[in-house]
Amino acid sequence: MEAKKIEIKNSRDVVTARKMGRKMALELGFGSADQTRLATAISELTRNVVQYAGTGLCTITDQSNKNEIKIVTAVEDAGPGISDIDKALEQGYSSGGGMGAGLPGAKRLVQEFGIDSVPGNTVVTITLRRKKI
Repeated sequence: MEAKKIEIKNSRDVVTARKMGRKMALELGFGSADQTRLATAISELTRNVVQYAGTGLCTITDQSNKNEIKIVTAVEDAGPGISDIDKALEQGYSSGGGMGAGLPGAKRLVQEFGIDSVPGNTVVTITLRRKKI
């Protein structure tokens, strides 16, 4: 399955990315709870792109192998960057007046979570994986 790329410019694109993540998870055999976890994490991350950077890109990739089913999603933007990643990952912290649940919430929903951020380039990568049965 080839990678799915969604340009993120507005709330409609957030919904599209969320749906594509859920669809790929379904097609690969993830259960409904995992589908929802992935869709929710993608939604949180892409919503952050719209709010803080204006535009970005969401890439959803099947990286399954013989032992596991695995989806890796990278959400990237060219916005101002995250000046204090540790602080941004604290539940309740928000630099934009929101509830501060986006990044920490997304992190809790997946098995792997990473952020690389400098002004002009932020990439948040999440991975959902399950052993093949």
